[in-house]
Amino acid sequence: MSEPQTDPLTTVLDGRWAEIRQAARAHVADFADVRAPGDLGIEAHRAQVLEQLQSLAKTDLPALGFDAQYGGKADVGGAVTAFGMLGFGDLSLMVKAGVQWGLFGGAVQLLGTARHHERYLRQIMSLDLLGCFAMTEHGHGSDVQHLRTTATYEDGSFVINTPDASAKKEYIGNAARDGEMAVVFAQLITGGESRGVHAFVVPIRVPGVTIEDCGRKAGLNGVDNGRLSFDHVRVPREALLNRFGDVAGDGTYSSPIESDNRRFFTMLGTLIRGRVSVAGSAGAATERALTLAVRYAEGRRQFFKPGGDEVVLLDYLAHQRKLLPALAKSYGLHFAQEDLVGKLNDLGSDAPEEEQRELEARAAGLKAVATWHATSTIQTAREACGGAGYLAENLLADLKADTDVFTTFEGDNTVLLQLVAKGLLTSYKEYFEELSPVAVARFVVEQFVDSVREKAPMLRGADADALLDCDWQRKMFEEREEHVIDSLARRLRKAGEAPFDTFNAAQDHVLRAGRAHVERLVLESFAARADDPLLSKVCDLYALSSIEADRAWFMEHGRLTPSGSKAVTAAVNKLCAELRPDARRLVDAFAVPEQFLAAPMLDELA
Repeated sequence: MSEPQTDPLTTVLDGRWAEIRQAARAHVADFADVRAPGDLGIEAHRAQVLEQLQSLAKTDLPALGFDAQYGGKADVGGAVTAFGMLGFGDLSLMVKAGVQWGLFGGAVQLLGTARHHERYLRQIMSLDLLGCFAMTEHGHGSDVQHLRTTATYEDGSFVINTPDASAKKEYIGNAARDGEMAVVFAQLITGGESRGVHAFVVPIRVPGVTIEDCGRKAGLNGVDNGRLSFDHVRVPREALLNRFGDVAGDGTYSSPIESDNRRFFTMLGTLIRGRVSVAGSAGAATERALTLAVRYAEGRRQFFKPGGDEVVLLDYLAHQRKLLPALAKSYGLHFAQEDLVGKLNDLGSDAPEEEQRELEARAAGLKAVATWHATSTIQTAREACGGAGYLAENLLADLKADTDVFTTFEGDNTVLLQLVAKGLLTSYKEYFEELSPVAVARFVVEQFVDSVREKAPMLRGADADALLDCDWQRKMFEEREEHVIDSLARRLRKAGEAPFDTFNAAQDHVLRAGRAHVERLVLESFAARADDPLLSKVCDLYALSSIEADRAWFMEHGRLTPSGSKAVTAAVNKLCAELRPDARRLVDAFAVPEQFLAAPMLDELA
């Protein structure tokens, strides 16, 4: 019997790491008979996830992201892709795998040196050593630079200490039940001087470490999150992950990076794999939810046509409006994620600092937009399935609960979009620092030159054909981004003696700049793959539904007339109707393993 043919859309979606995606799909088939998370108590769920993790450890997937000399495969892109594919199933497994091999293992590999690699990496890959990533504290989540846990060098070793309740390590995956060691982020103090946040490998099942179980959460209850406190716990000097900073036996501190501030951001920049993986997993969970909702909408009927049959849900424009623009955006985010993973894989650890910062900003922005999209779209999919979507047996309830925290872990989305905007503003740095008349005059001249450059033609109602012009769409996204960043730069340049107040008052502007940048990147990634007529139409829907969602801005800034705005809405409606016959094919192309789509609400329609 011949092998079933792969849909060309799936081939495009699987992209560069198609073999990794196919292997991951094949392996999760082994999990078809496990009990659904909603049917399990916390301890049974945790035990099941650990068993699945042990099954993964027997495959090549955990080794993908580690150095070949320690038994790894040195395929960073493949590792991130594989973890993202776990988002099709029980997200507790994805998170626990991400903690073990992405965060804990990644920190040892990327922040440590040969002595740590030789001692720990093989054990981490094989699961002989289960670990945690202890960064977040009760009082400091996003503000990592001001963590309060201390690591004081004295008498040849470091003393790890939790000075007060606000310094307690919080929400630490693997800590409550299974973890044996943690990478602990703490303020390094030697010779009475603080050298900023560094990372240490610390055993946690030892005297002096207090572990509390976080208990039941809104979702992800297969992950044993815990709280860690340290009461003057001694670890050897070699416990310091010393790639970016080291302490000699006599307490002398040294680092290849002189600036404490730059060292801190360089250290954090090496750890973006987790953030990229979360974006990929959020995308997979969203694709699963859309597959469920579209399949349901293709079979469920509600209300009769006059003198005719009951109407299939997806034949209603309102239902198409719920699902198809979200589906188009999921395609765009999928391709943008593929490009991001490619950059992460190819950049290398010795990349110029400017390229590294650009990668970090892109990862931050895509994580924010992808996880917000997951939260919104999974809720929409639940609503689109009515009461059936609210039943745990139909899978969407767990998807809602499990992905909700994605918007705040691996970086709070609001903070991440500000990071993106700050990166975009670096080209204006000279104007913030040099307020001389010459600098002001040069800035004004450059703004005038920009204002007379060729712009996308203003769209009026009679120009509806221009809507499907990819160049026009791209210019609309580009001009919005440029205008928002330029006006933000001018606004912040007036900071004077109160820079915090000025920045705080402009936070809405800052967030708009970050979002406009990411939406432009998504469009570029999508358009680069839109040669196929169907994909081209889906790309049009992404572009125009995005413009429609922000049409107030485009009208306020003279890029759309009122009649042009109406034409955008009409075009979105038309595209939804034209894509309706292809909706099932578009979601099936994600190739979500069928065992993760086994919902009784779909069986009833068969």
